[in-house]
Amino acid sequence: MGRRNINKKLECVSHMAMGIIILAAVSISIPAYPNDLTIEMPLLGSRDADDETMTVSFDMSWDNSWRNSRNYDAVWIFVKFSTDGGDTWEHATMSSAGENPSGFSGGYGTDVDLVVPSDKKGFFVRRAASGAGTVGINGMEFVWAWGEDGVGATDDITLKVFGVEMVYVPKGSFYAGDGDGVTESRYAIHAQGADNTKASITASDTDITCDNNANDDMDTSSVTVNGLNGIDGNTSYPNGYRAFYVMKYEVTEGEWVGFFNMLSSAEKLNRDLTSLNGKNSDAVVDRNTVSWSSGSALTTRADRACSYLSWADICAYADWAALRPMSELEYEKAARGKNIAPSDAGEYAWGDTGVTAATAINGVEDGTETISTQDANACYNDNTFAGGDGGTGPLRAGIFATSESTRHQAGAGYYGCMELSGNLWERCVSVGNAAGRVFQGTHGDGALTAIEGYEGNATNSDWPGYSEGQGVISSAGSGFKGGSWLETTVGRMAISDRDRASMTSSARISDGGGRCARTAE
Repeated sequence: MGRRNINKKLECVSHMAMGIIILAAVSISIPAYPNDLTIEMPLLGSRDADDETMTVSFDMSWDNSWRNSRNYDAVWIFVKFSTDGGDTWEHATMSSAGENPSGFSGGYGTDVDLVVPSDKKGFFVRRAASGAGTVGINGMEFVWAWGEDGVGATDDITLKVFGVEMVYVPKGSFYAGDGDGVTESRYAIHAQGADNTKASITASDTDITCDNNANDDMDTSSVTVNGLNGIDGNTSYPNGYRAFYVMKYEVTEGEWVGFFNMLSSAEKLNRDLTSLNGKNSDAVVDRNTVSWSSGSALTTRADRACSYLSWADICAYADWAALRPMSELEYEKAARGKNIAPSDAGEYAWGDTGVTAATAINGVEDGTETISTQDANACYNDNTFAGGDGGTGPLRAGIFATSESTRHQAGAGYYGCMELSGNLWERCVSVGNAAGRVFQGTHGDGALTAIEGYEGNATNSDWPGYSEGQGVISSAGSGFKGGSWLETTVGRMAISDRDRASMTSSARISDGGGRCARTAE
């Protein structure tokens, strides 16, 4: 059998901005958020009837990219398809796994690698060589295995391509906890040694051993990590030693709305941030602009970090995007860096104890706004902003970073993640209780539960809060790291502070958000 064309519509979404082609006739490109991640679809593929695959080509670009001897950033690309005109959506499977597999092409422009993980639920785009600045690519190609996804030979198809900016955190030892056992962050992780202080996570790929192999003493507040084979014997727990990718920014309103608008009506009811158990309004509440009553949700500030996200919400987004939740040990690794001992108790994600709160916004909040407060590098202290939209609440993702800023000025973690301290609480998997320690770090498969009454929940049984037949419905085993815009206790923004690391809150709170991760292969 030969190759023949297939009826199709393709849409591309990056941070929920969209380039769309209908029957290869119309192309619309809209800039995305933040750092102007843009995906366009200038060329539709054709179907290979023998292999049941389709080659899809698109252009993409993003700003402030880098690759150096420390690490690199990347974009996680995943694809959704519909065979019923967009009423329902499913997750597309790539044809092959590996680095630059057969049929995949980085196109023309910046030299990039395409890395498809073994589950083939998407692929990473990363610089192939050291460099910094804007990545621009024309004619990138991937191969979709439509036969594996149950698509019929004559089905009309609509595709949407999504992109999320990620940061690569390399494999290696790191320190969890800080201080000297007396002056330290609240409930910081300890190694039971002579100084009763920070733990050096010197794990193999499957084990975690800390300092002098003492006792196993984990509870819901202070945590002592010593001599453990995995976490409570769970050798798959993402302890931070293995390499992983983590979102460069907290989930934004644009990303959330783009996800939400792909859901069924029943799923939307369970994921509605504007409902009675959320912000209870379609108006702007604490700078959250998401609105929905029926049809598609809207946001007027797509690049603003999205608040009112519950643990179940973060897990649902992660499952849908073929990502996973981040553990609190991975949070500390991403913030502090590999083999970097804390210099001071209470250091923040940017590596020191100096912090200045943002109080004033310069410009219209359209993704180009900046902070005019001198030396500001964090959003905290429940400030009512002067300028911009005013009010109290989170800021846009990456707002403190410029092309000239230092790590301190940008408020950046060691590997380049933004707003790990402040803005919104990071919902993480806790090591402080048994419900969190069963986490095995499985990845989402792009599909949410369809069980009546529980539609739209994540389906991974090892994720904290999972209930058989219902999906992730509770917050048991999760917690909070990093502080928020609402916090007036500045110490809660410290890397090692665990004051709320085992706080199991299922509520949609005005300063709750988060980001997702994926284990590297």
